[in-house]
Amino acid sequence: MFAAGLLVAIAVLSSSQSLASWLLQTYTGEKLVHDFRAQLLWHAQRLSLVFHDRRGASDTAYRIQYDAPAVQTLLIQGIVPLFTSVFAFFAVLTVTMRISPKLAGISLIISPVLYVLARNSSKKVRSGHDEVKELDSSAMLVLYEALTAVRSVKAFGQESYEDELFRRKSRLRMKEQVRLASVQAVFHVLIGLSIAGGTAIALVIGITQVRQNLITVGELLLVMAYMAQLYEPLRTVSTKIPELQASVSSLARATAILDEVPEIAESEDSVSARRVEGEIIMRNVGFQYSAGTRKVLHDVSFKVPPGACVGIIGASGSGKSTLINLITRFYDPSEGQVFLDGIDIRQYGLRDLRRQFSIVLQEPMLFSTTVAGNIAYGNVDSSRDEVVEAAKLANAHEFIERLPQGYDTPIGERGIRLSGGERQRIAIARAFLKNAPIVILDEPTSAVDLKTEAAIMSGIENLAQGRTTFMIAHRLSTLERCDMVLVMKDGHLNMVTNQVEEARNQLLETSRPQIVPSHVQGPQPIR
Repeated sequence: MFAAGLLVAIAVLSSSQSLASWLLQTYTGEKLVHDFRAQLLWHAQRLSLVFHDRRGASDTAYRIQYDAPAVQTLLIQGIVPLFTSVFAFFAVLTVTMRISPKLAGISLIISPVLYVLARNSSKKVRSGHDEVKELDSSAMLVLYEALTAVRSVKAFGQESYEDELFRRKSRLRMKEQVRLASVQAVFHVLIGLSIAGGTAIALVIGITQVRQNLITVGELLLVMAYMAQLYEPLRTVSTKIPELQASVSSLARATAILDEVPEIAESEDSVSARRVEGEIIMRNVGFQYSAGTRKVLHDVSFKVPPGACVGIIGASGSGKSTLINLITRFYDPSEGQVFLDGIDIRQYGLRDLRRQFSIVLQEPMLFSTTVAGNIAYGNVDSSRDEVVEAAKLANAHEFIERLPQGYDTPIGERGIRLSGGERQRIAIARAFLKNAPIVILDEPTSAVDLKTEAAIMSGIENLAQGRTTFMIAHRLSTLERCDMVLVMKDGHLNMVTNQVEEARNQLLETSRPQIVPSHVQGPQPIR
């Protein structure tokens, strides 16, 4: 009865140990992934727009979501088994050496062979997994674009084209994965043959020693049993190293985000500011996105007094949006300086600086939450009454009240359940709630009808009161209430005026094609 009870107790303890080990491994692995993903997202959000323009949202999201879990595989399922296998190998090797040093030495002969096989296989598997990950990311981009631009895909009837493009990317990935599987399969066969060969040699020599009465049959059997245990850690180490190359490749892709240095850096002695007056000065500002590329802005200088409303006009590509990106310090100028209240904006802390701006874009970015949640994004600590008041100031309260659940109505991904004008007014309400001293309006009425434009402009007029306002517009009617107008052309500031009509004439003059006499043109190529 005592023996039976002891057997049950041991079984309970063993099961409890296995359960605790499983739970601990799961918690540790998931905590590693959670913290690593959070760190990657935190760092990615602080990288400059140049990085995101170059890398793309799809690739960055893939690395955070699908490459980051490699840290769990590498540490929990890789390093821990490798460590225990190495420990077991040396422990069994010590016992085998005491019984028969010669057989133990023979068992070590295949170790260099296994090392060479593992090293060569690892190189091939690592390069192959790098290629697979790139193909995965490429297929993800096709999928992301096809689904986010599904209206355009349907409008042009390109469902078959997108389907074939995705299939082609996936086929390339499948072929590379099959090739990798073939490499690993051959490697496993070679590992098995090497271990079998080492065992066979040890068996032959062991039998010879038994016949010479150097060891007994019992010792031979014991040594062979230990050799089986000796080869098992070697097999584990040899196979784990190539298998972990996929995780190493994924981890390298994820940590590449952390290797990126934010191009917009805070000054060590940054200036803090609760609320600025709103005076903006640009002095001899030039900008290019990267070394060797053409300049986007050339020697731009102007001064905007606090509370002024500034219109910015110019043809597409003239540098209007870049001008705004420099004021908000999404980019740093390549030359010259931008001042806010007489202080170079690079001297401000980024958090304090961004708190001074409310931005309303041409295509407002809304989130897949409720109407109230989107408005409150401008100030997450605001109350419901403050949200409603901001909506009223933006002329959005009436249409929000007509929604099925009012302010608690979910608006879908990117606000897809609302019209363009409604999304724009919610963005204006968000800017009201932020209550920043400087307002940036990037083509706020370019894609709406005249009636909606009137409602939006009414909200904008309320928003601009007492605030320094920059308004990019193609419709000159939206600039009638501006105190000054900046006319941009090819990255140059052509004119600074307080007359909208004068700005219109200048814009027409700079955009009018020049007619060159035919005798000056010379022969022209056929296009």
